[in-house]
Amino acid sequence: MTIDDSQQPAPRRGKVLEALARAERKVFTQPAPKSANAQVKFLLTRVKGSAKTLAERVGTSTRTIERYRAGKLTTPQKRLQAALVEETESEWQPQVRAQARQQASTSSGMMVEVTAYFGFACKGSSDDGRERQITTDISPYYAKQILELQEAGATEEDLHPIVAEAITESYFTEWGTRAAGLRADFTHVSKIEFRF
Repeated sequence: MTIDDSQQPAPRRGKVLEALARAERKVFTQPAPKSANAQVKFLLTRVKGSAKTLAERVGTSTRTIERYRAGKLTTPQKRLQAALVEETESEWQPQVRAQARQQASTSSGMMVEVTAYFGFACKGSSDDGRERQITTDISPYYAKQILELQEAGATEEDLHPIVAEAITESYFTEWGTRAAGLRADFTHVSKIEFRF
C-alpha cells in the first residue's frame, strides 16, 4: 500500500453546500486550470510554495506534489484528481466570487431551484407536506445569511432552516402578502441549484 492509498478522502459536503459552491463557480470570468500540473502550480502559489501544506490539503504525499510540480507526473488517480479540482476551483478568482457574493447579499439576491420534501406548520393550513419542485427568488436579506453561514463553515443541517425560511418568504407567503405565520421545513433534498 502506498502513502497515497492510505490517505482518507475529505468528507463530502451536503447538497446545499455543493450547490452554493457550483453557483460561485458559474461566475468565473476565466476557466480554472484543467491539468493536474497547472492545478498543483496554482495551488502552490496559494500556500506560499509549501508542498507539505498542499499535500495535506489534497490528501497525498509531499513527494507526489513535488513530482507534479516538476512535471514528472501528469495523470492523477481519481481521488487526487477530484481533490485538485475541488481545491483549485475553491481558490480560483476570489475577487470575482466575492463581488458576486456581495451583490447577492446587498442588491440582487439569489435564485434557487429545489426539489425537496416540504412540510408546513401553520394554524389552519390545509397543505400536507410533500415533495415539491420550486424555483423562486431569495431576497438579499436571506442570501446574506446563507452566504455568511457558508463562509463560517456551517453544516448542511445549519443551512436547511435558513434556506427553508427564504423559500417560505418568497414562494409560500409571497413576500408576506399571504399565509401569515406559515413556516415551511424542507428535508430529503433531491436536487438544488443556486444562481447569483
